[in-house]
This record gives sequence, C-alpha cells and structure tokens, in this order.
Amino acid sequence: MTGFSLPLLLGLLAACGLLMVLEFRGLKTTLKLEMKGDVKRETRWLAQYGQAACTGVAALLVLQLDPRADHKTRALVVIIVVAAASVAAMLVKRLFSRVRPGHENAGKFLGPTIKHANRHESFPSSHSAAAVALSVALSTMYPGGAVTFWGLALACAVLRYILDAHWPSDVLGGIALGYGMAHLALRVGHLMLP
Repeated sequence: MTGFSLPLLLGLLAACGLLMVLEFRGLKTTLKLEMKGDVKRETRWLAQYGQAACTGVAALLVLQLDPRADHKTRALVVIIVVAAASVAAMLVKRLFSRVRPGHENAGKFLGPTIKHANRHESFPSSHSAAAVALSVALSTMYPGGAVTFWGLALACAVLRYILDAHWPSDVLGGIALGYGMAHLALRVGHLMLP
C-alpha cells in the first residue's frame, strides 16, 4: 500500500463521521480494561510507534542500513512526514478540543483554544496519525517491509482505543489525517529525492 488512494481516505473519513454520530447518540464505546504486568508494558510500547523516539530510531536505521546515496535525504523525509502529521493533528485538536473518555464532559467538543489541555485533546488521535504517517513513509521507501510497518501502525491505533485514550472516531480521524498528510508531505519530500 504505497500509492495514495482517495477512495480509502474518503472511506476513512466517512467511517469516522459515522462513528462520531453513533458515539453522540450514546453508543457505548469505552472498554475500561485493566491491563497489568507484561501485557501493560508491551501494549504501551506498541502504542508509541510513530512517536518522536520511534521516528528518530527509524530515521537512524535508514541512515545506517540504506546503501543508497540519498539515504540522508530519505531519513530526513521520514522525520518530515511524521512531523507534518503530528503538527496537523495538534492544530486540529486545538480547533475542536474534544474531551477524552473518562473525563467530565467526555466526548463533547469544546471549540477552539490555544491552551494545551491533554484531557481536551482527543480528536484526532495524534498517535494514530503519526503511526500511519511513519508507515506510509517507510512503506513507500521500503515496500518489502510494508506488512510490518502497517501492522505496527494499526496496532498503535487500535491500542489508543483499547487503552481508553480515544473514541473510535478519534482513531479513524487520526488514521485519515496521518494518511493524507503523509502523502502530501511525501509529494513535497519527493522533490528532495534524486
């Protein structure tokens, strides 16, 4: 899955919208699971795929393992793609200010703000956006690893829901945002690659 697909993006956005309507109508979507020990540690690790440390390691691996002359540019493109998705997610979060599950006014959209308040930054899932953006970048550059990259991104996104950090629509919104921003950033980044 390396090329951009408008039907996929539109399908993700439609599913996000449908879930949001169902969530507003009272569909019970939070799980309130309690994970302990190794399961808790492993799920928290997987839920960080696409975040700063993971993206830095991915870029470092590109530098160390890619024999092509443009490996430095490729590493930079990986960072740019994830950063673009992360910044876009932060801006959308501040625009909508949706309350996370488990907090007072859970699920409500409070409107635009410039202040950071983690409990009001549920939509979209920036973890999901960054994970998908990283997978788009890596799958485009290294198609042989696409199944692994996409498996990690989807595990991260699903865990954001399972860990009650987001509503299902937040996760789908993050996936859509990461997918769209990554392809946009790759078009710009492609100009940097020989």
